[in-house]
Amino acid sequence: MKLCWLDIRKADGAKEAIIEEGIHQRVDAIVAADPADLAAIPPTVKRVLIPHTDALPEKLDDIDLVVVDPARHGNPAELAQRHPDLEFGRFVEIVDAASLDDACRSARFDRWSVLSFRDPTKIPLEIVLAAAAGAKGSIITQVADVEEAQIVFGVLEHGSDGVMLAPTRVGEATSLSAAAAGGAEDLTLSELEVVGLRRAGLGDRVCVDTCSQFRPDEGIVVGSYSHGMILCCSETHPLPYMPTRPFRVNAGALHSYTLSEQGRTRYLSELEAGGKVMAVDSAGRVRAITVGRVKIERRPMLAIDAVSASGVQVNLIVQDDWHVRVLGPGGAVLNVTELTAGTKLLGYLPVEQRHVGYPIDEFCIEK
Repeated sequence: MKLCWLDIRKADGAKEAIIEEGIHQRVDAIVAADPADLAAIPPTVKRVLIPHTDALPEKLDDIDLVVVDPARHGNPAELAQRHPDLEFGRFVEIVDAASLDDACRSARFDRWSVLSFRDPTKIPLEIVLAAAAGAKGSIITQVADVEEAQIVFGVLEHGSDGVMLAPTRVGEATSLSAAAAGGAEDLTLSELEVVGLRRAGLGDRVCVDTCSQFRPDEGIVVGSYSHGMILCCSETHPLPYMPTRPFRVNAGALHSYTLSEQGRTRYLSELEAGGKVMAVDSAGRVRAITVGRVKIERRPMLAIDAVSASGVQVNLIVQDDWHVRVLGPGGAVLNVTELTAGTKLLGYLPVEQRHVGYPIDEFCIEK
C-alpha cells in the first residue's frame, strides 16, 4: 500500500472539503504551510508542515512532521535534536545534477525525503530509487495528478513510497486512494474438470498482445459465461515452427469475457491498444497490464466444456490448434487439442452476474 499525502497549501476555497474527503478516504497525511490548517486534523492522519517562510513557526504543537529546505531552515538532523518530539524531513527540488545528488543523499540517509522533479522524465526518480535501495527512509514524490501518481507508483517496479498531490477538486483524493491501493485483488482459482470437447467450425479468435512479458504460469482468464472462466496460457513456452511471444495470449473467440480493471468484465472484442487487462497466474495473483494490440482473425474453433466441483458449468471457445494452451493445477501447461474428458484445468468462478461488464446481483441465465 503506497502512501497518499494531500497538499492543501493552494486549496483555497476547497480546502475544508478536500480535508474532509481525505480524512474519509484515510489518506496518510495532510500537508499545509500554516500550522492553523492542521489544528483540527485527527491524530489518525499525519499532520505535515512545509513552511512557506524562512523561519519555522514558534508553536508546533499540532504538527507530526516538518519538511524543510535545508538552505532556508537548517539541517533536518540538527532540527530533530532541538525538537525531539517532532519528525523532520527534507524537501529537494530536482532541477540539475547537483540537486539530483542531494536527492540521492536524502533518500539514503533521511527519514523522510519529499521530492519535486521539474522535468517530466522519470529517469531522475529511477536514479533516486536505485540509490535508496536498502535505505530505511521513505520517499514521497510530488505529482501533478492521479495519472502521474499511478506512473510514479510503478517506477522501477517498486515505485516511490508515496506521493504528494495538491487536489484541485473534490474527488481526486478518492481516486488517489484507489490508485495507491494497487488495483485488483487476487483471485481464488478453482479446479475444473473437462467434460466435453467439440469442434465449433470457423470463428473469429482474438490474440491479446500486451506491453508486458508474462511469466511462465501466467495468462488471462477467459470464458463464454460471466460466471466461469478458464486460465489461458501465454505464448511464453517454446513452440515448434514459430518463436515464443511472451507478451501474447491466444485467448479465444471474440465474444468471450475476460477481466479488466475494477473487477469489470470485457468482451475480447472490446479490448484495444492502451486499455487494460488483468494478468493472472496459477496462484491467483493478479496485475493490471496494458494492451498493445488485439489481433482478430478467422480460424477453426474448439469448444471446451468444463465443470467445477460445485457444479458450475464453464465454457471456453478457442482456436482449434495445438499451440493454443490453457493452464492446469500447479501451472501445468496443457495444449487444447490434447485435452480429454477428465483433464483438470484452472478457472475462476465469479459469483455475480454482469451488466455491461459490471458485477450485479440479478437473475440471469447463460448457456
